Amino acid sequence: MAFWIASSPHNHNQAETSSLMRLVIYALFPGIFAQWYFFGWGNLIHISLAVATALFCEFLVLSLRTKHGNQGTAKQAINKQLFDGSAILTAVLIGISLPAIAPWWITVIGAAFAIVVVKQLYGGLGHNPFNPAMAAYVMLLISFPVQMTSWQPPLALLSVDLSLSNTLNTIFTGFTSEGYSVEQLRASVDGYTMATPLDTLKTDASLGLTVYESMEKQVFGEHFSLGWEWLNAAFLLGGLFLIVKKAIAWQTPVSFLASLLICTFIAYSISPDSSASTMFHWLSGGCMLGAFFILTDPVTGATSVKGRLIMGALAGFFVYIIRDFGGYPDGVAFSVLLCNMAAPLIDQYTRPRTYGHKASTPKSSSKQEEAK
Repeated sequence: MAFWIASSPHNHNQAETSSLMRLVIYALFPGIFAQWYFFGWGNLIHISLAVATALFCEFLVLSLRTKHGNQGTAKQAINKQLFDGSAILTAVLIGISLPAIAPWWITVIGAAFAIVVVKQLYGGLGHNPFNPAMAAYVMLLISFPVQMTSWQPPLALLSVDLSLSNTLNTIFTGFTSEGYSVEQLRASVDGYTMATPLDTLKTDASLGLTVYESMEKQVFGEHFSLGWEWLNAAFLLGGLFLIVKKAIAWQTPVSFLASLLICTFIAYSISPDSSASTMFHWLSGGCMLGAFFILTDPVTGATSVKGRLIMGALAGFFVYIIRDFGGYPDGVAFSVLLCNMAAPLIDQYTRPRTYGHKASTPKSSSKQEEAK
């Protein structure tokens, strides 16, 4: 008897797929709200652009695939796939991940690449080997490093009022209505160009400053990282909601955070002057977004319980290595793609045994039993 196993996700019920996607999008709302509260309208604009681009590209590719078939059936199939929520979720994740004042064309290129190349080129939902949002983010980061590293400081540190109209002007023209450029927006009162807490700490460490000396700067705020700490707390809240609703498995995020805790605790214990605390790593960058919304992707992640634990631990280790020793301040996107590549191998060696499976007996033992 032959069994044919489709690529993940194995559940192909359209209604359940769309409801799961909607649930994940709803769980992102606390993080999106925190992003708006601390960083302004920029990411909401990028999310809107990304959703529009993703739906257009998805419609275009699906139309090209089904143009020679029955028109009524083709239209029904396009509508089902177009509004299953997967393209919208990918677009929302891209919009969240981009710098708030990045130019508009960055979003369009990223969303188009995620849908056309990473998702549809491999056959659509369930066949893509990499997480589309993170693959697009890494492509943009490597191709357009200046635009992708132009992170806006929290609104509390800005000297210019970034209203909705001002943010739209900045994203579409590169200048505010008063004529301030993106670089001028990123400069503090004393003219110092601000970056993210992770980037600031990494740069200061290369200049010989201790962690304590670096964290006296405004961008770190009173606790760990101004704005980013609450942003990560909001994504943690959304992630816990998904676990309670059984929309995602708890093993991957818990293993990821535990792995990052172990690595950072060891480093901090050895050299507290050059290594940040675990809480700083947990509440900075895309840590909680990656843990609960990216690594838990059922298509590109491990499927077995042991596999999820291994994949999460591996991702946490990679994030620590990239943050402390790599060339980029935040390693979540790179870590996700590396784990996506390793997921099939991890599943191969952690796949649970088939029900009724018996260990093969040595030939010598079987002969002895026959003799008896």
